[in-house]
Amino acid sequence: MTISRRNFARFAATSGVVAVASPAIAQGAIKWRLASSFPKSLEGLWGASPTLAKYVNDMSDGRFIIEPFAAGEIVPGLQVLDAVSNATVECGHSYGGYYIGKNPALIFDGSLPFGMTPRQQNAWYLYGDGKKLIDETYDSMGVVSIPMGNTGGQTFGWFRREMKSPADFNGIKMRVAGFGGKVLSKLGVVPQQIAAGDIYPALEKGTIDAAEWVGPYDDEKLGFHKVAKYMHLPGVLELEANNGLYINKAKWAELPPSYQAMLRAGCAYAMMDMLAGYDARNPKALNRLVAAGAQLVILNPEILKALRTALEQVLDEEAAKSDQFKRVLENWRAFRAEQHRWFSIADARTEMSVYGLAPTP
Repeated sequence: MTISRRNFARFAATSGVVAVASPAIAQGAIKWRLASSFPKSLEGLWGASPTLAKYVNDMSDGRFIIEPFAAGEIVPGLQVLDAVSNATVECGHSYGGYYIGKNPALIFDGSLPFGMTPRQQNAWYLYGDGKKLIDETYDSMGVVSIPMGNTGGQTFGWFRREMKSPADFNGIKMRVAGFGGKVLSKLGVVPQQIAAGDIYPALEKGTIDAAEWVGPYDDEKLGFHKVAKYMHLPGVLELEANNGLYINKAKWAELPPSYQAMLRAGCAYAMMDMLAGYDARNPKALNRLVAAGAQLVILNPEILKALRTALEQVLDEEAAKSDQFKRVLENWRAFRAEQHRWFSIADARTEMSVYGLAPTP
């Protein structure tokens, strides 16, 4: 049987014969380390990193090797951008909203309250001015960013008690990332940015009163429903959560164009795979959560209006402090405004019509 270099590399990897890998493959191989912001226990988010690594390895016949490390294995989960910027690692997988303290405009690479869906975000990034504006934001940090995953729509959050009016939020200590915390603080919430593994203990001890993370599948794994049973909807804080591959700019420049293309293609596949994974798992997880006693609470119009008003105030305040933020915001707002009519017809109303006519299981 004829064994190609590609098949030999796969055989070696699966049989443990790594020491005798083909010299032609090993010679001159580029080896990178990837630091993730996410733990391995959350395979939806973490999984994008090994997916990218395998994709690039296969396309390069083992000449471009990326070794992924979970949160805390090289650097803490919320320090990935710094680690890439200062070349502690060649690349990392993270979420722009974690770093708005460095530059608030990074939130446009992540997710904004009352923002866009994954499809709308991709449309802005690829066919609007999104990519150009996001690239400018990361360039000053010495980082190249490529979208590498999206969780899709999220929940609003888990609370110990039902939120019935805007006043109920006053004094609530809540784990919330990105601009969601800035918006909720207008209603009196005390936002806390806590890594995934520390949220449940904080809820259990009463250090925090509420938390948002992603959606039913991840939230079930983290056990939020056991200590804060009220799941509030809709997830207007994050209609999507884009995350990305961060690459040290100098290391990116060293890559041959073909390897840069491999990274872009691998990231595109990882994004599709992550979104599909969440879309497949979340419905089943939601059913399990309800069966386990989780209470679904729909935010009333008064609360939604207060949140939307707070968002626009926060955006205007940030724009007044930064010309860069203002430039991105104006472009993002204009694009978002054009999207709503079509998507309300093509997606939202159509889906609700189909759901309303569906037979009862």
